[in-house]
Amino acid sequence: MRDLYNNLRVQRGISPLRITDNTAAVSQIIDLQGAQNVLFVIAAGTLADADAAFTASLTAGDAADLSDGVAVTSADELLGTIAGASFTFAADDTVRKIGYRGGKRYVRLTLTPVNNTGNADLAAIVITSPRLLPAS
Repeated sequence: MRDLYNNLRVQRGISPLRITDNTAAVSQIIDLQGAQNVLFVIAAGTLADADAAFTASLTAGDAADLSDGVAVTSADELLGTIAGASFTFAADDTVRKIGYRGGKRYVRLTLTPVNNTGNADLAAIVITSPRLLPAS
């Protein structure tokens, strides 16, 4: 069972959506119980505004509703960088990624646009690596 199918768990993070203003896109809260780490795969479609920027951030905590959530900024907890997961209007049809390997049970991704007045098509998929195999 060394194939990807049995070694990864894939979940919905942010359903495909079109943002037409500066409203943040927020993922599902991901429960990391039984997972070694998590990877958010961010897909940008058409980004119509000529000066928009999209900043990625991760929030982690131990409460199921993330009421205790704090921004993940530590290089020890991040896989990749916030800057590497963020993008501008020039990133049409690209994919970015950011991961978390910290000790908190719950995590979520937020994509916050600025200067966006056009259509921005975005989605995010969540990939976890379970401790017990095969993955469901």
